[in-house]
Amino acid sequence: MSLDPLLSAPLHIQIHAAAALIAVGIGPLPLYRKKRDRLHKVTGYIWVVAMFTVAASAFFIHSFAVIGPFSPLHGFALLTFWSLFTGMRHIFAGRVRAHRATFRALYWFGLMGAGSANFLPDRRINEVVFGGSDGLGWIVVGLAAVLLIGVARSGGGAADLSLAQQS
Repeated sequence: MSLDPLLSAPLHIQIHAAAALIAVGIGPLPLYRKKRDRLHKVTGYIWVVAMFTVAASAFFIHSFAVIGPFSPLHGFALLTFWSLFTGMRHIFAGRVRAHRATFRALYWFGLMGAGSANFLPDRRINEVVFGGSDGLGWIVVGLAAVLLIGVARSGGGAADLSLAQQS
């Protein structure tokens, strides 16, 4: 493992990776902690800012450009902005279940799902973690797919979201 590929990357990629690491690391605390107290609120706001930063910095990354400077991954950034807006709108309106479901779905499918693509061959995070080993990267992507299917089937993400929107 070597941080050199990340430390030698352009600033916008470093910001993107740092914000994503914060969001991945801190996310479970506000999303799954039983008590909804000050710690939940503070870490929740930190998570929202980190997710906003991940989405905003994504628009400066064009290594996988398909349509002009953009790729399908930029669609995830737009969906992240919408999910953050929707999740906050739910809590301000007192719709706790919809707030929880929106942010859990964003964590698992937006952050962890899209984030697993960073382990594909020739990606910088694959270089950092596995030294560019394509095989290990594909294993991570496969395990992430299995995990996300499990989350979806357990109702911990999008299925939970549809239930919350009905209430």
